[in-house]
Amino acid sequence: MILAVSTLTAPHLRYRGRFAPSPTGPLHAGSLATALGSWLDARARGGQWLVRIEDLDAPRCIAGADQHILGQLRACGLFWDEEVTWQSQGQKAYQSALEGLYCRNQIYACTCSRQTIANALSKQGRLKPRNQEQVYPGTCRAYFRPQGDFSREAHAVAWRLALPPEKTIAFTDDLLGLQEQKLSQEVGDFVLRRADGVFTYQLAVVIDDGLQGITHIVRGADLLSNTARQIYLQGLLGLPTPHYRHLPLVLDAHGEKLSKQTLAKAIDTDSEAAVLQALQTAALHLGLHGLKNTPAKTVAQWLAHATQVWAGEAPA
Repeated sequence: MILAVSTLTAPHLRYRGRFAPSPTGPLHAGSLATALGSWLDARARGGQWLVRIEDLDAPRCIAGADQHILGQLRACGLFWDEEVTWQSQGQKAYQSALEGLYCRNQIYACTCSRQTIANALSKQGRLKPRNQEQVYPGTCRAYFRPQGDFSREAHAVAWRLALPPEKTIAFTDDLLGLQEQKLSQEVGDFVLRRADGVFTYQLAVVIDDGLQGITHIVRGADLLSNTARQIYLQGLLGLPTPHYRHLPLVLDAHGEKLSKQTLAKAIDTDSEAAVLQALQTAALHLGLHGLKNTPAKTVAQWLAHATQVWAGEAPA
């Protein structure tokens, strides 16, 4: 069964985009490219651009990193249109959504560890591909018996979304074209709240985008594999599906995604010249060739020109 999702924005909804960094370190060349791409797309379409700090996974967050990131964005002239939000402030909304899914028997408790899952998959002859998630084999699903009162359920368990058999999601990415993912086979029942009580990115981002009325999501291609499950969740929760555009990743010398985990250097914002160089590098990575010889002397001038180039060069 294939669920083909329309990403048409309702006529009364103005373009609303967002940049949602995790405060695990400062912006580097890769995250700046994503921020710039999402900002330019919003500005070129006369839309709004929001910033959300995704700080749910507290152990991974670095104290002060959120303010450092906001300072870097300001230095690069990437100003936002509404108050910054923090995911950690949305716990009640995430809990409410989880309880709603529980009442409809669409989630179940799971006590499997990663090793338990790996052992089960190994017995089935299913090996985990490099840099990909384990496909949950459904071990705990057979034991789920709804009790009718979510608040009384054990809390030291993960909660997984029960996917229908053969569930496939198809959608059109604004840059990459038609995409399709067989959720049941390629992902399996995925976690919405971990055993330690932390809500997962999959649930939080769907709720946040819905509450903020986000109509267009421009983000890195590393998140492309998450999109189908987020679209499926949007449907379950009665939320609209935004347009998606996944940007090419900035890679390091080893061909790996540039990231904080690989010790990527923070962008230099100590001078306007350094900022202009960082922006120019990001723009060239995004394919804005019309900016190669930009005569702009200030960040504001450069961004104004870049917005015009984006409007003319970026695919509609």
